[in-house]
Amino acid sequence: MGDGTNTDRTTPVQVSGLSSVTAVAGGSYHTIALKSDGTVWAWGYNGYNGLGDGTTTNRTTPIQVSALSGATAIAGGEYHTIALKSDGTVWAWGSNAYGELGDGTNTQRTTSVRVSSLSGVTAIAAGYFYTIALKSDGTVWAWGANWYGQLGDGTNTSRNTPVQVTNFNVYSPTVSTGSATNVTSSSATLNGTVNANEQSITAWFNYGI
Repeated sequence: MGDGTNTDRTTPVQVSGLSSVTAVAGGSYHTIALKSDGTVWAWGYNGYNGLGDGTTTNRTTPIQVSALSGATAIAGGEYHTIALKSDGTVWAWGSNAYGELGDGTNTQRTTSVRVSSLSGVTAIAAGYFYTIALKSDGTVWAWGANWYGQLGDGTNTSRNTPVQVTNFNVYSPTVSTGSATNVTSSSATLNGTVNANEQSITAWFNYGI
């Protein structure tokens, strides 16, 4: 709960000593908060170093994640935590049994380490011993446990560095407009195209007052 006790609560209690929070996330037994100054704070179970404070001490109130600044997004996995920084890099700490930290090892980390060979990231998520990232070019990358194919690389091999999810891209369509037809004092048909996934189709945009 982060209220300084180990008492279960049936109604909300305020987390102690924490303000200016812009985002929150949760793992199995730990909680994470991102503050407006780019620092990350965590509390709860720390047996697998998911709090990132350099210890394995459980915390009943928030403690700052060590040596991490400029964070813009956070996510919590089973026993690991990840953060996206403003420079597009991803950082992780905690359990690493299946490579979910993405640093090329299976070594548990008490403080944040950078995910290997990954930049230009715009969004992150964490699952059950695996992690996912979306890059600005629309590609999706994943690492960690892959027992059921959750990394999407066509195998069941767990990975300790990011691999690209195959046959999948996230595209932002572009709209191009040309000349207008059927123009009246109150409406018009604007001719153009919509381009998505490198396929262009003709479109008509009706405009009316």
